Amino acid sequence: MSEINYSLGPRENVVYPTKVLYCGNCTMPIEYCEYYPEYEKCKQWLERNLPTEFEKVRVEDEGNEGGAEEEKKRQKRGGKGMMKVKKKEDGPKQVCISRAPRGKKKSVTVVTGLSTFDIDLKVAAKFFGTKFACGSSVTGDDEIVIQGDVKDDLFDIIPEKWPDIDEDLIEDLGDQKR
Repeated sequence: MSEINYSLGPRENVVYPTKVLYCGNCTMPIEYCEYYPEYEKCKQWLERNLPTEFEKVRVEDEGNEGGAEEEKKRQKRGGKGMMKVKKKEDGPKQVCISRAPRGKKKSVTVVTGLSTFDIDLKVAAKFFGTKFACGSSVTGDDEIVIQGDVKDDLFDIIPEKWPDIDEDLIEDLGDQKR
């Protein structure tokens, strides 16, 4: 039987401490950029900021294209896998505010369309929650639900907080079911 070397500690031919280079686009080590959805942007960043590392990546890519290109398998379970790239809609930029009943005498206010103005919905929900002293949460791709009837106040507060949203771009949808 052959002897297996299970030595712990520093390895030969390795300089410690090891230095890891991180990508400025995806913030991962540059070896993992190829698994990021926007790999082309990572390559552009590498070309501008770390040209020597970009040459290594480019040589590896050219070598991979010449041989049989391996198909990347989808991750089946565990972890986040590939991050999805958010699609930006080129539709009309408009914020819609409506009120929906909740129970017999209570209601919630639903705000949609803030993401078309590149507003972070989590930050906006937190702002609404602290401003109105109530619960507020992101419930859909472009939907914030605020507990209570605060629809009338939103017409003044939204343009004040985000100046690029004009009062004319805010539409009142009235009472609607969710």
